Amino acid sequence: MKTIGVFDSGVGGLSVLRALLAEIPEARFVYVSDSAHAPYGARPPSEVLDRALHITRQLRSDHAIDALVVACNTATAHAVDALRAGHAGLPVVGVEPALKPAALMTRTGHVGVLATTGTVHSGRFQRLLSSAEAGASQRVHFSVQACEGLADAIECFDEARTRRLCVHYLAELHRSNPDLPPIDALVLGCTHYPFAAHLLAELCGPAVALVETGAPVARRTRAVLPLDAFAHEPAGPAPLLLLSSGPPDALSNAADRWLGRREPVNALPF
Repeated sequence: MKTIGVFDSGVGGLSVLRALLAEIPEARFVYVSDSAHAPYGARPPSEVLDRALHITRQLRSDHAIDALVVACNTATAHAVDALRAGHAGLPVVGVEPALKPAALMTRTGHVGVLATTGTVHSGRFQRLLSSAEAGASQRVHFSVQACEGLADAIECFDEARTRRLCVHYLAELHRSNPDLPPIDALVLGCTHYPFAAHLLAELCGPAVALVETGAPVARRTRAVLPLDAFAHEPAGPAPLLLLSSGPPDALSNAADRWLGRREPVNALPF
């Protein structure tokens, strides 16, 4: 049985893990919630890089992972290149805002993007944005909104605050380019944001498609592992180990709520 490590600054990466569990039930998963250092989006890039490098070393030494999924857009932006360079034998899959799929999907040519401040200001995101604009088959404009505090509100299960922030940032997004056609595709550029999809869908209405990255990341993860890695049918639910650097109840409750699994949470040994 192959072991796949997955990490995020908190519980948002469970949206990616949910897709991984569905796509690769034959694997064993170790999920790290680095909630003592959350949110990554508000931290300096050097600090995010240090945490990513440290977590990866521990996952390799303590759990002998066969692949790593960086289930955080900010950590991908600041650390995935260094992780691949420092762990050449380890498949490393990152997550990025789904700009290119959204560009293919839009009919109005106007795509909205919600992401953390750390992601929006990263060089990797700016390169992705330029590439998506240049590669689109039609002229597409991306309106990008940094959402300070939204990931934290979702992390804390604060529904009222999450709704207020969604209302605020959607209004800011629409105000930023009032002369363009209406947005008809909204990229959820943080792995926390799919857990607010019910609010965003309600606020945006049925004419706006929400675009996230969990399923493509899961398919990519299966593809980078050896072809014989999943030769046997699973006997039951994929084994899952949950680790947290912060209070265990937050991760336990989130896994119960969003994965439908009540699992014990172990403290991170680092």
